[in-house]
Amino acid sequence: MPDAASIPSACSVNPVNWIALLGCPDRPTDGVEDYCTFLARALQDRGIHMDLVRVPWMEAGWFPGLWNLWRRSAGWRGQWVLLQYTALSWSRRGIPFGALATLAILRRRGVRCAVVFHEPSRQSQFPARWIDRIRGASQDWVIRKLYDRASMSIFTVPLETVGWLRAKGDKAAFIPIGANIPERVRRRAAPAQAGKVRTVIVFGVSDSPEAAAPEVNVISTVMLEACNALDKLRLVVAGRGALEAGELFAKALQGRNIDFVVHGVLPAERIADEFESADALLFVRGPITTRRGSVMAGIACGVPIVGYRGPEVSSMLEAAGVEWSPLQDRESLTRGLIRVLSDSQRWTELHERNIEMQKNYFSWNRIAERFQAVLAP
Repeated sequence: MPDAASIPSACSVNPVNWIALLGCPDRPTDGVEDYCTFLARALQDRGIHMDLVRVPWMEAGWFPGLWNLWRRSAGWRGQWVLLQYTALSWSRRGIPFGALATLAILRRRGVRCAVVFHEPSRQSQFPARWIDRIRGASQDWVIRKLYDRASMSIFTVPLETVGWLRAKGDKAAFIPIGANIPERVRRRAAPAQAGKVRTVIVFGVSDSPEAAAPEVNVISTVMLEACNALDKLRLVVAGRGALEAGELFAKALQGRNIDFVVHGVLPAERIADEFESADALLFVRGPITTRRGSVMAGIACGVPIVGYRGPEVSSMLEAAGVEWSPLQDRESLTRGLIRVLSDSQRWTELHERNIEMQKNYFSWNRIAERFQAVLAP
């Protein structure tokens, strides 16, 4: 990835040179970096060059990291800098005051700063420990201060779902994320109801064993109950946390009529291939939102999605190909999966909805077009 040293000198004079500014990378995969990479490619097609630059605070410490940013941002005056916000990209422990220090330097340098809120509110809505309450309060405070001080704020969820955003003026815009895999929007037929093993894909499992265990339990139970109604099924678990949870899945599904395949982190093309060959995406990691990369991958490949409805669902998601279940209602989730895999008409309806939503709203070309309209009208 290019760093600040690789930014061309034309950056100071070229009005269509943008910068995506990132904090520390996530591991083993960095969804925000992938987001910026796909966005940069789409913007390039529209005549806008965007460099990806990191503030190296994790490696060097905060003072050297911010000094590095100050020195290298000398030629950025007047340019759009898109500061990518998640709490842990700007703090080791999720108390992200470093994001405010970074924004202060950018303002001092005279850049036009747009904050892209990948997390529009605190990470944990129901903290149990006192440190979690402090962490959550600090995140909410930082998010509001970033919003107040930025030239523009980009939210990756519809503005009506951001509860604290009261005055939705010209300073806030909703631009959805896209899938971090190549889109596969060709129309295909519903899975045959006889003689075909229908495939369910799960993309991403929580990293920690404590968080992964209940997810594995729900997925395995739903698959076993659906198998009783549909005969043989195939479960593909891929992406982050999949290999670590593989033993839990194997134990839960042992001796049952379910083919089980587990992949780790795969290249984007391989992940797209897996989605294209799947008949349904099962999502149990909380409510479905447009911030979930696995959900966006399902939409990008036209795969019907089965998952939970949260307290607030945007009209955009209502129009997508989702078979909804009440939050934490496992029986409803099972019925939804059975319906999608057994009802050809319903499967086709959800499949075509996702294809249309991808073409009209979630393709990277549409997302780049929206960025251009908001930042460079």
